[in-house]
Amino acid sequence: MTEIITLFGGAGFIGRHVLQKLVRRGLTVRVASRSALSGRSLCVGAEPGQVIPLRVDLRDPAAIAAAVRGSRAVVNFVGILAEARGGDFEALQHQGAGAIARAATEAGVRDMVHLSAIGAAADSPSLYARTKAMGEQAVLAGFPGAVILRPSLVFGAGDGFFNRFAQIARLSPVMPVFYGNTRFQPIWVEDVAEAVVRCLEAPALRGQTLELGGPSIRSFRQLMQDVLRYTGLRRRLLDIPPAIAEWQARIMEHVPGKPLTRDQLVLLQRDNVVTGKDGLSALGITPHPADVIAPGYLRGPR
Repeated sequence: MTEIITLFGGAGFIGRHVLQKLVRRGLTVRVASRSALSGRSLCVGAEPGQVIPLRVDLRDPAAIAAAVRGSRAVVNFVGILAEARGGDFEALQHQGAGAIARAATEAGVRDMVHLSAIGAAADSPSLYARTKAMGEQAVLAGFPGAVILRPSLVFGAGDGFFNRFAQIARLSPVMPVFYGNTRFQPIWVEDVAEAVVRCLEAPALRGQTLELGGPSIRSFRQLMQDVLRYTGLRRRLLDIPPAIAEWQARIMEHVPGKPLTRDQLVLLQRDNVVTGKDGLSALGITPHPADVIAPGYLRGPR
């Protein structure tokens, strides 16, 4: 009988890459998301019935239980960078994560991987980071053998960072720089996906927290220079004073899609690099540099 893996948030940026890898291994994958999707739209090349889309509200324990029933493993990718309405961080990143973990234990699931983020901390001034930390605690309380993965900035075709600033560069005569000295360790989405899959196949890692970072550390200013280099554009870098940045965020967090929020500005003030256990080394993965990957999807009509 084919093993079943359930992916919560599996229709998202990282989840789709993990889905492809699991399908290529011949596994049956349930993709639990808040929207109704078709298996064909989720994964090209899957056999009929191999990808099972499910509409699941993380506020509905019965729906969560049905999604994990009979699964060998569960992966939780659910996370948001901005709240659509007040309380979403708490409901999705804390309470929702805990509900998935408890349901997985009750269903006899063997393995669980939970995607968190570098910077998750109970004492963080960022609500995003605090609820990420609370989610980690809730997951381990509900499923003590879960592996927690904390990636740095994740890039790849369709990402929300390089693509966003590349678009700004195409439309604006200047490139904005927020907190230019803050450091990041960009990691390719395929390397993150490979880490997830290997964690599902590595019982020795159960209960551990691993941080994931790429091969180089770059400041925010350097990342903006990288975006210009990848796109072949020439723009002047413009340092945005903190007071102006907060004023912009107050406006932009009310724009559809919330391209910038005050909570995100708080995150941009703190380094986002590996300081704990290096997950890629533990998993035997050699990370790919952004210089090799990003130009391929950022270069285009200008």
